[in-house]
Amino acid sequence: MLISVYVPFVVAAVLAVLAPRLAHVLPPRRAAWALACAALVTAIGWAGALALLAFTGVAQIPEVAEEGRWSVAALQAEDPVYLVVAGGSALMLAAGVVSLGMAAVQQARLLGRARRERARLPQDTELVVVDDDVPMAFALPGSPGRIVVSRGMLRSLTDREREALLAHERAHLRCRHHLFQILWRLTAALNPLLRPLAVAGGFVLERWADEEAAQRVGDRKVVAHAVGRAALASAGAPLPAALAATGGSVPQRVRALLAPPPPRRTLPLVAGGLLLAACCASLANAASDSDHMMDTAQCAAYTATASEPPTGEHHVHGPDFCSVTRLHGGHPHD
Repeated sequence: MLISVYVPFVVAAVLAVLAPRLAHVLPPRRAAWALACAALVTAIGWAGALALLAFTGVAQIPEVAEEGRWSVAALQAEDPVYLVVAGGSALMLAAGVVSLGMAAVQQARLLGRARRERARLPQDTELVVVDDDVPMAFALPGSPGRIVVSRGMLRSLTDREREALLAHERAHLRCRHHLFQILWRLTAALNPLLRPLAVAGGFVLERWADEEAAQRVGDRKVVAHAVGRAALASAGAPLPAALAATGGSVPQRVRALLAPPPPRRTLPLVAGGLLLAACCASLANAASDSDHMMDTAQCAAYTATASEPPTGEHHVHGPDFCSVTRLHGGHPHD
């Protein structure tokens, strides 16, 4: 456990560095799913490792050990964790849980705001044109979703570019990109190291919608022109909280659309899968070691406090008793 419990931290740090590169190397759809899996697994590994460190250190407090009936000396001999490390892990875990709760409330409010906005829109059409000179275009997720476009935005685009813009927003709704956003924001709230991954994920979603629009329109240059003109037209205007066609890094999106479609690469996915497998395996190994360590500490405490059996009666002595309980997966006090 002394080494394996720290592996999730290393994996999270590596992914924080590699995530922006994956966003530009992999095809957007694959990149989005890869980043979603990486965020979920890494966040769970991060929280699990912090919990194990916090518990193992706190368990060495004499008062806690007396209440739990295990040996502090046995714990320290098996796998010592300094109280400073345990305390820091407990604080980080508590801060992460609080941050996760706040982020969950914020995302619930955003979804509620989107639902209220949808309720005020006409129910008989997917596309809603707002009589506003301010150029804007965004998608409101839900059942069903809505696409909101202002007249100012429509006037700034040609017919083909309008088709590309609407195809982009429909891709956001059809592929449920808001669920990816929610996942990345929640995992980044729990694990601060995943914030670069969440930023890269936002860019990947826009690229995914761009590629979907390019397939629908059949011309990558038209989509690139639509993205560029929409961004220039809405420059200075506040971005809506919903998925917008002007989100992400527009120059990079335009360059990607003017280039050929990104090739399918397997090596980055395999490397990322190995990292996530190492994170899961190390956390499982650390949890198993922790369970074995607590069994040993309880057996040591039982052996130290067990009294000699009365004459003529047969009792199982401490070491044999602990061996039996470990063999059957139990504990000395079960």
